[in-house]
Amino acid sequence: MSDELRRIVAIDDPYLLLREVTTRLADAQQEVTELARLRRRVVQDLHAQGLSYAQIAAKAGLSRGRIHQIRHTGPAPEGAFLGRGSVTVATPLRRDDERGRTVVAVDDVSSGKRLEELARSYGLDVTSEHVPVTGAIDLDRDGLVVVCGPRMSQEMWDTYAQDPVLAWERAEDGPWTVVDRKTGLVHRSGQDSAPSRPYDVGYLGRLPRPDGQGTLLAIAGIHTQGSLGVVQLLTNDLNTLWGQVGDQRFSTLVGVEYDPDTSEPLSAELLCPLYRHDEETSV
Repeated sequence: MSDELRRIVAIDDPYLLLREVTTRLADAQQEVTELARLRRRVVQDLHAQGLSYAQIAAKAGLSRGRIHQIRHTGPAPEGAFLGRGSVTVATPLRRDDERGRTVVAVDDVSSGKRLEELARSYGLDVTSEHVPVTGAIDLDRDGLVVVCGPRMSQEMWDTYAQDPVLAWERAEDGPWTVVDRKTGLVHRSGQDSAPSRPYDVGYLGRLPRPDGQGTLLAIAGIHTQGSLGVVQLLTNDLNTLWGQVGDQRFSTLVGVEYDPDTSEPLSAELLCPLYRHDEETSV
């Protein structure tokens, strides 16, 4: 029996005991899920290196059947791209100056809900919250997925500014763009071009937290359709993204063609490589 379990068992107050047991069970379930994810990842990595299930089993002291079962069951390793154990999905509130009230954009709601569904499909616990109209948000937390551009939050502006390759900048004629410092390309939304077309640019990156003690996943579009396209890319290609960058810091851009009537993405494709920030800053 662990020290923590002894502590809980010794609690006399039944209400405190109930609360402590419930909390501990939730924490333990998260640990079990993440250990199972890690175990499956190890088997997959060893198999990808050319080892047979029989060889892995022999070296690990397990049966071949057990190794095969681990490889094909349990939470998929790529779920760790979003977070470990639990994630918080944050989407922005907006100010409707005409009506004098706070609103939520429909596309932001869709992006948030789809991210929550994606995280749950990988066995992650999910909570949601809003970035207030002031833009103030505590980014120094584990498991944050923030759908919010730099212009809506000073905290997110400072976070995006740490990207060594991709920079948010206003064009001389006013609209926001994203500049690829490596290639010199300026990526602009179709809404802000002449002639206008149903095309947007989305940003996806894992960036440092302000406290330097971890990272957060940042998603933003020049317009809201860009964020929806990023979420579609995550839904369709999470395994590929995980295989390329794992849980390391990176950023990339996504070109999004969408239905002008519904804003639903028709296609979402990478516009540039997945820039690994450790490689970019070491050059």
